Parts: sequence; structure tokens; C-alpha cells
Amino acid sequence: MFLDSFDPYKPAVISWPALEPDALARLVGLPFWQGAVGMESQTSMRMQVFADSLQDPLLKEAVSLNAFEEQRHKDVLEHLIRFYGIPLAPEPGYPVPIDPVAAFMSTGYGECFDSFFAFGLFRLAQDSGFFPKDLVEVFEPVIQEEARHILFFANWIAYETARRPAWRRPEFLARRARAIALKAWSRVEMARGGMGGGSTDGAKGGAAGTSAFTATGHAAMGIDLNVRDFIDMCQSENVRRMKVFDPRLLRPQFIPRTMRAIRPLLRFA
Repeated sequence: MFLDSFDPYKPAVISWPALEPDALARLVGLPFWQGAVGMESQTSMRMQVFADSLQDPLLKEAVSLNAFEEQRHKDVLEHLIRFYGIPLAPEPGYPVPIDPVAAFMSTGYGECFDSFFAFGLFRLAQDSGFFPKDLVEVFEPVIQEEARHILFFANWIAYETARRPAWRRPEFLARRARAIALKAWSRVEMARGGMGGGSTDGAKGGAAGTSAFTATGHAAMGIDLNVRDFIDMCQSENVRRMKVFDPRLLRPQFIPRTMRAIRPLLRFA
């Protein structure tokens, strides 16, 4: 499915729409772009490092395609940044992970966290008119590609768990639990710390800004929406985007289930 559903769009030939001054100011003012570029760079690099460590040729091809698509997301962002004149600091270097599997797990769960909220934010931007329709259409393939990525990751986790003999599963499940816990804690800390999107102090600051923005970005966009309604929108968008995939494939469940569990606690939020 992952290989057969590849979309061969080319960032270099995207026709960026001209924006009215107020729409351009909103776009440029988002506390997002520095972190978004850095995050796509790191994600692509980590996935390629993992792909290079694999022996299974089919899995290697799929993960390499995932890395290529993440790099292409960065290319889309860089074309947008140049076209609309968005200021950006030079990109720092990123350390190559020593443990490819741990890096892939960490990156995959990070994408599962961030994509859930990004789906809702994208729908909000579309419905509110924060982004013009033409710009929304440009980014639709990128957002849907992220849904495809986290679907692939969820099924990779299930595959790796199932193919291990019983005596080797506890170690893998422990690594998985550690990756989830670290990502969950980092996202809580980012949300508590606010946007942080203006940071240019390297990979950590940029990634923090992007991740915090996905969780709280409706406020930065000036959209009046309570937390419960925002979670509901994220849930419905997550379901809608996953519906297009083969129903035999597993869906990412940790974040949707967690949000359903905590939603009643947010009664007055």
C-alpha cells in the first residue's frame, strides 16, 4: 500500500497563489516556519538512517520512500518560504542517531502526536479562511501524506512485535513504551511552555516550536475555540483521513484514545 500510493508531485512546479496583504501577513507571522523546516530535515535523516540499517529489501524501499517524502515536505516549505519572503535563520547541523531503531520509534511516535493535532489545525485554517483556498489546496497532499506515514508506522510497530518470538517481545515493547513516554512528556512540556516557535537555537528549539504549535496553534491563529471542541475536530479529521486506507490496516490509536480519555476532564477548558 505504501509503495503503490506514492504521489509523484514535484515541489519545484507548485504554483503558489498570490496573497492579499492581510493573508500574507498572517502567513508570515505564524510562529512555525523555523521549526517546521528543521523537523522535516531531522525526520528525513532519521528515517534514511533506519532504512540503511535494514536487510529486508521491501521494507528498506518503503522506509527510504518515507524518508524521501519527508525531505520533499521540507522542499515544499522552502519553496513557500522563498516565494512569500518569510525570514528564516540558517539551519543547524543535526546529529546522526547512534541507534537507528530507537530514532525511528521516537520519530514515528512524534509524528503520531503532532499529526493528530495538525489535522485539526489544517481543518480550522480551511474553515475559518485563515489560509486562502488556493493555499489550502497546495498543502492538502502534504497533510494527507503525513496520515499515510503514521499509518505505515503503526503497522510497522505491529509487524515488528508479531514477528519476534515471545522471549524477545518484552525488550521491544519496553523500547516502544519508553519512546511513547518520552514523546508524551516532551509534548506536555512544550504545550505548557507555549509556542516557542520563534526559537532559532538549533534543532531542539525549532522542533519544540513546531510541536507546541500543533497542540495550541488555534490560539496563535486567532481562532476562538475551546479545548474540547478542538479535540473533537482533531478526532473527526483523524477518522476522515484514515478512512481512505485499506480497512485491514491498523490505525494509530494511542493519541485518539488518550484524547478521548482526557476529554471529560476538560469540561471547563
